Amino acid sequence: MKPALAFRQPHYPKSWQELPNGRTVLSTIEEKLQPWWQKFFGYHLLKIGALSHDVNTSDSPIKHQVTCCLSKSCTTKSTVTEGGVDNQNACIVGELDDLPLLEHSVDVCLLSHTLEFSLDPHHVIREANRVLIPNGYLIITGFNPFSLAGLNRIIPYRKKQTPWNEHFFSPMRVKDWLHLMGFEILSDERFLHSSLVGKISERGMANYWRKFANNYLTSLGSVYIIIAKKRVLPLTPIKPKWQIRAKFNPVKVPSMNVNSSNKSNLSIKTK
Repeated sequence: MKPALAFRQPHYPKSWQELPNGRTVLSTIEEKLQPWWQKFFGYHLLKIGALSHDVNTSDSPIKHQVTCCLSKSCTTKSTVTEGGVDNQNACIVGELDDLPLLEHSVDVCLLSHTLEFSLDPHHVIREANRVLIPNGYLIITGFNPFSLAGLNRIIPYRKKQTPWNEHFFSPMRVKDWLHLMGFEILSDERFLHSSLVGKISERGMANYWRKFANNYLTSLGSVYIIIAKKRVLPLTPIKPKWQIRAKFNPVKVPSMNVNSSNKSNLSIKTK
């Protein structure tokens, strides 16, 4: 298994337009996440990376939303939901693997296609785990290496292009990282059975292939979404029961002293 640490500085895209069929991928991710936002409650929602910033979270009841970016590419914006909730989405500049946030200060964390363009993706997840509160939610999206899109990484004239020149991590590997940190996997969904090269057609054989793959080849989707919940087992300290032991006193046997005195008397008389 290849190490997760990258040996060169990855190029993190500033928008979905820099990715092949980026708008289609973004709209599909938003469609898949739409029924989940009403299930997440709390006070703070954190988006890590510029791609996460563009994901529409207007259906979320969480009012305060913050994005952490590498540069000032993302701008502050506000959206109004159907219930009249004004979601303020502020942006702070900081390292993705060293978040400038306090421990246990975020209720929901979104990592949309962040691991592929990170120098140390495992540390990025650890940072997200650090800022999440107990029972908080972590959402991760990415490219599936075991898909038609992942096969582009072995084609010579494509593996030098974005995003094929970066490191893709399989959903199983990401879930192993999450299990080691104590997360409970709530959902693992894969979709967009396409090579993501050229325009995605909704007609002809391509449409029949996607319907067949959605029904029978669900694990080979080009994009995945993993939703996990941070589980922390409460530990109740139990004080040890200290018991004062009785002081040990040797038992004196009187007969031993009598015999010794008699033996001494006998020895004197014999002399």
